[in-house]
Amino acid sequence: MEQRTLGSQGLVVSQLGLGCMGMSDFYGATDEQESTATIRRALDLGVTLLDTADMYGPFTNEQLVGRAIAGRRDEVVLATKFGNERRPDGSWVGVNGRPDYVHQAIDASLMRLGVDHVDLCYQHRVDTAIPVEETWGAMGELVEAGKARYLGISEAAPATIRRAHATHPMSAVQSEYSLFSRDPEDEVLGAVRELGIGFVAYSPLGRGFLSGAITSPGQLAEDDTRRSSPRFSGDNFAKNLAVVERVQALARAKGVTSAQLALAWVLAQGHDIVPIPGTKRRSYLEENVAALEIDLSDEDLASIEEVAPKGVAVGARYPEPQMVRVNV
Repeated sequence: MEQRTLGSQGLVVSQLGLGCMGMSDFYGATDEQESTATIRRALDLGVTLLDTADMYGPFTNEQLVGRAIAGRRDEVVLATKFGNERRPDGSWVGVNGRPDYVHQAIDASLMRLGVDHVDLCYQHRVDTAIPVEETWGAMGELVEAGKARYLGISEAAPATIRRAHATHPMSAVQSEYSLFSRDPEDEVLGAVRELGIGFVAYSPLGRGFLSGAITSPGQLAEDDTRRSSPRFSGDNFAKNLAVVERVQALARAKGVTSAQLALAWVLAQGHDIVPIPGTKRRSYLEENVAALEIDLSDEDLASIEEVAPKGVAVGARYPEPQMVRVNV
């Protein structure tokens, strides 16, 4: 497994990570036994970067990850996030970047994970009511206390990234990035590269759309949050599915799956980018890891660009109320 460096502070991770969110929340039915086996299989395959957050579950995803890595902590680059505050019943409180909450959140996460530190602590969303310098001042205290080794931020605008990085060195920016979501190419990727910060791409398969496995909104469980996503709704679904079918045709010609082609495309965008496809099944994990063997030629990349140019996906990434919390 090739390693990639995120940022300039020494954080080194596998070139492909594992997003653990769907193992506990948001994407329909869960199976803890299979999810645990998936995490352990990822470690066997050399995947070191595991991504969770306190809000997933809420709280239960960190517990699951903690149990899965018990006895194998030294094989893991463990990333978690705070800032999207939820109640135990799953209801939404709001975005919280208060310094006192930063300390409360990491202590609770460490307890649930069963570890004495995390390798990467992210501010999950920016609290517009609190200067980011105050939040990052508290996050810097986590590093000083040995509770977090490196720091990151998710879905932040370039100006916010600069202010946070000036307060305490940042190792990673995490944002959605895929053939369906290329917004980071506008300004974020340029900013992080200028500052020497790594980039972690979540939902590199377009929330599963680019896998080709979802051919009808009716396939999604009633409690699957993708049902409320503009990209999975109404006429948008059919238009986006047509793009997926064109990507599938390219993949078949190359002898790979559309998911593998989409992942290979993200990996080819720079050695400072690490995708973290989420899955809760070993079979999909192994399919994703096999994408690391794909070499995309200039001709391949041009063909992908032709069928899936920037802005090709129809519909916003999140429902409108959630879009106000990204790129701020």
